[in-house]
Amino acid sequence: MAAAAGGAGAERLGGLVRDAAGGQQDGPAAEVAAGVKDGSWTVLQLVEALGSCLENADPRTRARGIQLLSQVLLECRSLLQEKEVLHLVLFYENRLQDHHLVIPSVLQGLRALSMCEVLAPGLAVSVLKAIFQEVHVQSLLQLDRHTVYSIITNFMVTREEGPFVEELFEVTSCYFPIDFTPPPNDPHGIQREDLILSLRAVLASTPQFAEFLLPLLIEKMDSDLQSAKLDSLQTLTACCAIYGQKELQEFLPSLWSSLRREVFQTASEKVEAECLTALHALSACLSRSVLSSDAEDLLDSFLSSILQDCRHHLCEPDMKLVWPSAKLLQAAAGASLRTYHRLTHSVLPLLLEQYTKHSQSSQRRTILEMLLGFLELQQKWGRVEEDESALLSLRAPVCSVVFSALTDPSVQLQLVGIRALTVLGSLQGFLSPSDLELVVDHLIRLALHEEDSQSSEAAMEAAGSLAPIYPEVFSGRMVPRLGEELRSERDEERSLDLRSLRQRCLQALAAVSTHTSIVRETVPVLLQHLRQVQKGSEAGSAREVVSACQSLHRVALQCQQDAEGCWYFHQAAVPCLLATAVLAAMQESAHPLLGKALLEEDVLAAMVPVISAATTHLSPELAAQSVSHVVPLFLDGEVSFLPQNSFPCSFQPFAEGECLEAQRRLVALLMAFVCSLPRNVAIPQQERLLRELLALSCSCNCPFTATTAAKCFAGLVNKHPAGQQLDEILQLAVNRMEPGLAEGPRRVQALTLLLWVTKALVLRYHPLSSHLTDKLLGLLGDVELGPAAADGFSLLMAESPDVLHKGCHADVRIMFRQRFFTDNVPKLVQGFHGAGPDVKANYLKGLSHVLNHLPKPVLVTELPTLLSLLLEALSCSDRVVQLSTLSCLQPLLLEAPQIMSLHVDTLVTKFLSLTSSPAMAVRIAALRCAHALTSLPTIVLLPYKARVIRALAKPLDDKKRLVRKEAVAARGEWFLVGSPGR
Repeated sequence: MAAAAGGAGAERLGGLVRDAAGGQQDGPAAEVAAGVKDGSWTVLQLVEALGSCLENADPRTRARGIQLLSQVLLECRSLLQEKEVLHLVLFYENRLQDHHLVIPSVLQGLRALSMCEVLAPGLAVSVLKAIFQEVHVQSLLQLDRHTVYSIITNFMVTREEGPFVEELFEVTSCYFPIDFTPPPNDPHGIQREDLILSLRAVLASTPQFAEFLLPLLIEKMDSDLQSAKLDSLQTLTACCAIYGQKELQEFLPSLWSSLRREVFQTASEKVEAECLTALHALSACLSRSVLSSDAEDLLDSFLSSILQDCRHHLCEPDMKLVWPSAKLLQAAAGASLRTYHRLTHSVLPLLLEQYTKHSQSSQRRTILEMLLGFLELQQKWGRVEEDESALLSLRAPVCSVVFSALTDPSVQLQLVGIRALTVLGSLQGFLSPSDLELVVDHLIRLALHEEDSQSSEAAMEAAGSLAPIYPEVFSGRMVPRLGEELRSERDEERSLDLRSLRQRCLQALAAVSTHTSIVRETVPVLLQHLRQVQKGSEAGSAREVVSACQSLHRVALQCQQDAEGCWYFHQAAVPCLLATAVLAAMQESAHPLLGKALLEEDVLAAMVPVISAATTHLSPELAAQSVSHVVPLFLDGEVSFLPQNSFPCSFQPFAEGECLEAQRRLVALLMAFVCSLPRNVAIPQQERLLRELLALSCSCNCPFTATTAAKCFAGLVNKHPAGQQLDEILQLAVNRMEPGLAEGPRRVQALTLLLWVTKALVLRYHPLSSHLTDKLLGLLGDVELGPAAADGFSLLMAESPDVLHKGCHADVRIMFRQRFFTDNVPKLVQGFHGAGPDVKANYLKGLSHVLNHLPKPVLVTELPTLLSLLLEALSCSDRVVQLSTLSCLQPLLLEAPQIMSLHVDTLVTKFLSLTSSPAMAVRIAALRCAHALTSLPTIVLLPYKARVIRALAKPLDDKKRLVRKEAVAARGEWFLVGSPGR
């Protein structure tokens, strides 16, 4: 029976072999593998059964037989004995000499054997030698090349280091540098950069490749192809991460020579940058290597070579190679603290000497910029160590050079000096107390009295950077001086008029307020100045209040990340601003000229961001404490918390009466405060406050007051928790708006309220928003309100600067613009087609506003259905519609060229026509669109090239410089249409 079973098994095995040889693969292979696993037959029996198949004259039949064996080995390799593996290796090595159609199947078998744990010592070498001798790997298909690399990888992981490093390097490096252009419509999406990075990972994977790779990289650095240079330099940088001194030693002179030559001679910024990166990596690599006592210090000799080749260029009178030399020295110096000390000991004294030798400001500026580069490198290493730093030993001459630059007549040299001063101040332990006093004095002089605004602004920024490092010096020396200058009646240095001097003092006080202890000194000075201005009556007092508020706003922003500073600023500034404004409003009511400046729209608008920025970052506990005072001030006239509570009359901003018009304007300040509170802060008497705001927005004759009341109402409604109270207040608002919109003297106020309430609800996806939006869409057909309603769509979609944005904790849903687009653009299009000729422009304007604020990817998907309407909008006589539509079309020309190409004739005609528009903004936008047309396919543009070039000659003579600039750019690009290489 056993013999019979054995015979049956052999017969079955033979049948499976015949099936496989006939073209069936997966089924027979799986069954044969299962038989080997359960002991029905052995692998050697399978080889014997394959005999006739392997001797077949047809190479395809032989390939199928070997493929069957290889598939079985992949499944059963763990069952093989060492002797079986030996015989199989010899068998497969012999088969590598077979027909090329058989080779892929042979390689699959060798891949299976390369994963066997019982592979005898020496067989890995034998397999690789056979592959390298018998197979031309480069000519194989990609899948088969991958099989070869898998065999090599398996041996590298599981075997001792083989002797075929050079051979392995050769079969991979032959692809370097990668020259590959992906075929059109490549389903795999493989890009040239992917192959470059993958090959680089292989070449830089082991230091054993160094002796073969580095000569190759040096050779390719000399190539005329920029891509080859860049690839070589980037590969060198990658190799430095794993190489040591041993691998680099032999090639350092050649590497340095190549890098130096490229930096000195190249016209390519990319090549120069990669050379400097590679030099940095080389220096870092040599710095990392541990030196034995008897080893040559390669880093020192390498840096000596750099110094020898670069140092003398720093002294050349024509300064031709100064910058390339400085960049090379700085690239090496930035690699490690050791390289920094070694190079700066030699270079810094030389630069200081050269600065003194040259008298021209332009040459001094170049030298100081090089010195600045080395100073900035010192920042990487932190505190200046006395025992090693060349910089500390040169403190006096370095400070002398920098201070002299600050007093030079050349603005450009001053600016470099200010940058250097900032770096010196950031080096802990470098500046002495007397140096710091000089620093502050120089910064005050430059900030306040230097005629050129660039130096003044740079000095202020430098003061802001250094103040947190030396708060005592700046609060004790700079702030008092600025306060004195602010109170001064004239500029002692007579370089500026008094108003400009005060403006700079205010800016400097804000700039230096970058530390809480300094804020405590500057804020009282700013607030005192604001109060003083209020008492004055000169014509420019409103401008000075605006300037003071702008400085306070900057201080508020700088305090936001520090809880202590934020609360101090809020407590100091908000009550003071409110008190000053309340007093001015009361004086205006009684004596119309006294408080005039503080009640102007520009001044109140400047106060709004100060109060808002002082409130948004408060903790809920502190915000609740503050709101308990501010809301009663406006609702009940409760002034007891204000710093100046001796007011001539009561404060009643929501009461009726013409004499209270000035007080009502201060609702803008209430808006700034309550609309900036965190959502979880309860507002006392909120329902009463909302009713008062609603009434004021509908009844007030002053547009400024009505608008701010509407915005404040909308800001509170947006954050109001959902529920019955919100529903009631919204219904009340609708009941007030609808009659006001229908008729009467206050239709504009009702429209303003509608717009802001709609925005508040659209942002939070409130159900009533669709009803209000429909109401707005209906107004587009109104002859009187239609244009303003159309502009309202911009308000709905745009970011609001003072209320209803995320920065003031508004409820803003992430995709509200897309949702608004989906819900309302079809209605706008339908309304346009059904509208009369006198109001069609309103629908186009509303549509263009919506599209202009829509994310461009969304707009591109909807473009085919909307483009014809956009083109029609270009024919509209309304300049706002024209400008908005052009702004919408310009990016679409870049992002959807295929769709836009279908309408190129209309686009060219419309754009060229609008380049003669009476409005400068429209002319500029049309020229930008004409420029963007050149991104369309060349074949589409060529018929229009001559016409466009002729038409664009006219705006070259436009009276406005900005128009001429756009015309030059657009016309130049059209000249290039169809040129080779474009």
